[in-house]
Amino acid sequence: MQKRMTITLDEAVYDGLLRVVGRGKVSQFLEALARPHVLDTAMDDGYLAMGNDLEREAEASEWVNGLIGDGSSAAR
Repeated sequence: MQKRMTITLDEAVYDGLLRVVGRGKVSQFLEALARPHVLDTAMDDGYLAMGNDLEREAEASEWVNGLIGDGSSAAR
């Protein structure tokens, strides 16, 4: 869901945004600039990167599967 917001900019900044980014793309540009400062996505990005590392995931899966046998001989 998107929300509409009205902001006030200096005329030179407004003109520069239109010149550099283009009409109709200012909102996306400003959102991309603000997003890392207002949303804490550092952990999400890290987990995503780890999940995409197939070699690391295979090693982790092998390690976890090796732990299954350790629990079966534990005292209850």
